[in-house]
Amino acid sequence: MKLPEAFVAEMTQLIGEEDYLHFVSSLEKVPQVAFRPNVLKNIHAATGLKAVPWSSVGCYLTSRPAFTFDPLFHAGAYYVQEPSSMFVEQAFKVCGEAHRVLDLCASPGGKSTLLRSLLPSGSVLVCNEPQKVRAQVLLENMLKWGHPEVVVTNNYPSDFGLVKGFFDVIAVDAPCSGEGMFRKDNPALDEWNLQNVTTCAQRQQDIVKEVWPALREGGYLIYSTCTYNLEEDERNVKYFCETLGAESVQIPVMEDWQVTGNLLSEHDFPVYRFMPHRTKGEGFFLALLRKNKSEDGRALQEKSMKNSKKADVKFLSFSQSCLKDWLHHPANFVMMEKDNMVFALEKSVVEVVNLMGNHFHILSAGIPLAVCKGNKFQPHQALALTTALRREAFAEVDVDRNVALQYFRRMSLTLPVNIPRGYVLLTFLGVPLGFVNNLGTHANNLYPQNWKIRSGYTPDDEFCFLDI
Repeated sequence: MKLPEAFVAEMTQLIGEEDYLHFVSSLEKVPQVAFRPNVLKNIHAATGLKAVPWSSVGCYLTSRPAFTFDPLFHAGAYYVQEPSSMFVEQAFKVCGEAHRVLDLCASPGGKSTLLRSLLPSGSVLVCNEPQKVRAQVLLENMLKWGHPEVVVTNNYPSDFGLVKGFFDVIAVDAPCSGEGMFRKDNPALDEWNLQNVTTCAQRQQDIVKEVWPALREGGYLIYSTCTYNLEEDERNVKYFCETLGAESVQIPVMEDWQVTGNLLSEHDFPVYRFMPHRTKGEGFFLALLRKNKSEDGRALQEKSMKNSKKADVKFLSFSQSCLKDWLHHPANFVMMEKDNMVFALEKSVVEVVNLMGNHFHILSAGIPLAVCKGNKFQPHQALALTTALRREAFAEVDVDRNVALQYFRRMSLTLPVNIPRGYVLLTFLGVPLGFVNNLGTHANNLYPQNWKIRSGYTPDDEFCFLDI
């Protein structure tokens, strides 16, 4: 691997010549592969796997399987995540009670799925992605994860200044120069230069400044990058503390995790670096920042909520709807109709939709329950994957791996003759995959067109790293 001369000089000065040799050697090795099982769906890792030490559920894999050909991957049974970034869990534990959380730069969804798994019931996660194409990737992954108290948005950071003091925790995994991606992402290496580092650092400052008003007084901002340089890491944290009055907060770590601390010699504040030659993961930097309290913090939040323009949507009761049988505890939800779709919203989600009003581009709120087809309702793919699904409402067919992959390729299927006509839920090892419309002679495949597997190849090996 040929690294840019300026990068070599910078890293050598930053960590010393001896450490740098170990660092470069680590970049030649195969990246660590790890995953988190979706405990919200009562799925756990198989026994015998090595745990990611700073994660309560994450585990390492010894190799990288072809996840595309695992039905459980598409069912949201687990999320493949870079192991160092699972340290967000330790930062979140320090934040204390949190009911409103924003993941600002959330695509593809690793930290959002992690945060949603950590949040208690009755809280809401808003996950946002400014770029439209990446926002669709985020939406797909969050719907597959299946928690009903999630709102997915496609907005710029500055838009969130409209909801002053609303969020208890904001996560900013800032767009960066990507130095931590060098050993697995060649474009990141090709595009690196000192000017780009400076540009990224300035953009990160702007992003945090723009979203800072949306954080309540006493709330926490989790700032992270996947890069090594001081400009985007320690010096930006110093800037946030001096400019915004933020306080860098200590996170308890174990000595055997070998997490590297602050490398900015002239300032001593807690930050956390994951260097690939010391920890089993990629390059990752994190700092936990607290917004200093003031007496008018909560009043500011309530004032912002009252002054926000409410959403132009209708909320309807489930009491007279045939759709109520599709959910567990339908009394906990209200219906929202928008763009020929019906969404099921819990109280926490209704509050966010009302607050964000017509100022935000909301891609999904709560559970996308059904698509309106004339006078009929077709169950949405997200309904099959949500933890709120009442499975007794549909006939079920448990299929093998080959049939499951045919479903994910949107191929027409034929079900056993004893299966009733109408909407049928397909499962694999008992885990819901999605719906088909059984017509008797064949079944129409209802899997989303833009989610389908496009490769016709199917490897022989199956995967067995989950406890189902």
